Amino acid sequence: MNAALEPAAPVLMIDDNATKRFALRAILEPLGLPIIEASSGLDGLRRLVIQNFAVILLDVRMPVMDGFETAALIRQREQSRLTPIIFITAHSKGELGRVDHYAEGAVDFIMTPVAPEELRAKVRVFAQLFAQAADLATQANALRTASEEMGALNRELTAIARRDALTGLRNRRALSEDLAMHESHAIRYGHSYCMAMLDIDHFKAYNDEFGHQRGDEILQLVAAELTALLRDGDALYRYGGEEFLAIFPEQSIESGCLAVERMRAAIEALRWPHPTAEGGILTFSAGLAILAGGSKRPALDVLLEADDALYRAKALGRNRVECNGRALAQTSTEAPGRAAGA
Repeated sequence: MNAALEPAAPVLMIDDNATKRFALRAILEPLGLPIIEASSGLDGLRRLVIQNFAVILLDVRMPVMDGFETAALIRQREQSRLTPIIFITAHSKGELGRVDHYAEGAVDFIMTPVAPEELRAKVRVFAQLFAQAADLATQANALRTASEEMGALNRELTAIARRDALTGLRNRRALSEDLAMHESHAIRYGHSYCMAMLDIDHFKAYNDEFGHQRGDEILQLVAAELTALLRDGDALYRYGGEEFLAIFPEQSIESGCLAVERMRAAIEALRWPHPTAEGGILTFSAGLAILAGGSKRPALDVLLEADDALYRAKALGRNRVECNGRALAQTSTEAPGRAAGA
């Protein structure tokens, strides 16, 4: 006795004769396959619109639209173009041979009266092929989904690797990659970039006074405030500790200094308490340099120049923006000639 197949490979039986459909169904029942009946070629085409089938048993002799005409229409549908068709025919081999059947779209044919074992064997083969194809499609979809998920995960991990865990800003790794790009664009396309190094004044003393947890909170707050002041295309990085780096594309040193001065003034205006700092509020100092369009200077040299300008700003009293050796602004809270410190 034949073992039943998984009930996932439906058979479409197209025959205008109800008695013959009943007999074919009885033959196929041991296979355990779902069988859908259609009483005409048109009815069979309607069934094909609804679902796919493992195999189609198609009677040749039917009124209005015979089996050959039905097969031709089935083959015109992209979704059914490869569905196996077995013709059920009462014609003798001499009257209608195998070549004619295959030319009309059949993959096989069975003469009536039908031999049960032959019909079951052929349907079983096509049902197994259908199930294997479905399984391969499922595996392909699973692999495609896994590949997409892996790609998304890799992109997410790359993004995480480029972000500072505390502030969410871009980190030193991202800066190294971006500086190489800016350097290339300056040479190739003539783009210019103003770079600003920012350092929170007396941050070590702030940590000593309030503790590192509060220090971390202030770094997050400063990062958020500075980010809110960026224009589209600007970038802000956490360079390390209490230092930040801002890059302003297509800016002159003068316009870059004005942008950082707005940032400095905005932080000062918040008047966050810093009891150990002069003026009693938290401030930052900044130094700027420019990577001019067409310049072949290494971007790292420009970064070091901005760092030198930052130290000049700190040496000259802090809470100021220094570019090209001169301060752009100095707040009223500063005392001229006060001592420099770390």
